[in-house]
Amino acid sequence: MDRYLTVAEVSAAARRLVSRYPGAGRLRRVGTSRAGRPLEMLSVGHGPAHVLVVARPHPDEPVGAVTALALAERVARGDGRTPATDPARVTWDVVLCLDPDGAALSEGIEEATAGPAPALERYFRAAFRPVAAEQPEWAPIESSRLPESQALFDLIDERRPVLQCSLHGIEAGGTFAQLTEGLPGFTEGFHTAAADLSVPVQHGTFDALYWENPAPGVHVLPPPESAGRLAAGSENIGRSTWCAPQRYGGVTAIVEVPMWASALADAPSPHPDAVRTLRGLSRLVRDGGEQVTAVLDKARGFLPPPEESAPRRVLEWMADGLYDLVADSWQPLARQAADSGERVTTAQICALDVVARRQPLRAAGLLLRLLSASDDPAAPALHDELHALFTAWCEDFTHTLGLRWVPVRDQADLQSRTALAAAECALRSAR
Repeated sequence: MDRYLTVAEVSAAARRLVSRYPGAGRLRRVGTSRAGRPLEMLSVGHGPAHVLVVARPHPDEPVGAVTALALAERVARGDGRTPATDPARVTWDVVLCLDPDGAALSEGIEEATAGPAPALERYFRAAFRPVAAEQPEWAPIESSRLPESQALFDLIDERRPVLQCSLHGIEAGGTFAQLTEGLPGFTEGFHTAAADLSVPVQHGTFDALYWENPAPGVHVLPPPESAGRLAAGSENIGRSTWCAPQRYGGVTAIVEVPMWASALADAPSPHPDAVRTLRGLSRLVRDGGEQVTAVLDKARGFLPPPEESAPRRVLEWMADGLYDLVADSWQPLARQAADSGERVTTAQICALDVVARRQPLRAAGLLLRLLSASDDPAAPALHDELHALFTAWCEDFTHTLGLRWVPVRDQADLQSRTALAAAECALRSAR
């Protein structure tokens, strides 16, 4: 598959798979979204062990749906070359899209990233990511269970998976995996897949900056008594859907693959000026956020209200302290480097550089979308003002990190092979 798929295309592909492999695959509705859209699960195989795959938990990360279909196809063929793909031993339960409402607001990513070398501008103009309280995997941390979250919890209780694979994607950098518990033997398969596809392994990541890091690109959730739980605000991560399989002895693997790769992601050499650069990145995310918010301030009077517009809710959420939260979250690392000379690598700086740049770009893309849709006479001038910043930020992002597009086929292949490696290890550990 050389492009991303819409939710409708994924659903249609799943139905075709069930028709091609009678008896091997079953498709059923497992829940309903907040807006009434179906949550569908494709199951392949009939084995007693279950692997639960969650595609598109974030709507701006579309690769997981392509990966999910590829995994289902492999198991449905019944080649049984490995224990994980033996349909008599394992049932793969694939949630085709966990957030169909968000995906509907991200439709356009498929066209924006079509072609051999898509540009960041088109992606960020099409992408949508909801506020944290409306993200199904993350919402329970904030004491709110969405119907999508509840459907996933119910599936975990029903299937008791030995492994849950949450299929994510990152805009830029390298590939990495987060595990709720260690999986002996996982690293070799993961690293081999990345090397075969020439995708850098991310040595250090914002998402798990203070997690245990037993191998490059592999991060393991600290024990509950540990306070080191970045990302910021994730102190209650035990409530999330990620940790739910632990009730039954299962493990969750969050598998991230980049859309655009940067060679800096796997540069383990010490950064020559880490402290100054970290401080500069904090300023970068704050300044970018302030510039987007300044345009938002001028437009608030004619934009749709937050209660009627999910993009507007995101903009207000980001303006209400998110940029500062992100900028502050890596300051302990800067202090450690300044006070003790602790080694900070070029790869770690690359991971934080991606985050510092993407936050204002996410907001700018959403605000440009709202301004384009407005018929207020002030909207065109504000759009042009913001668009000039937006394009300059995208060009600087691409140039500074030396970004190159990773074909969708390679993204999905890497994610599939990583998920299979995790499944093999989880099955061995469960014996």
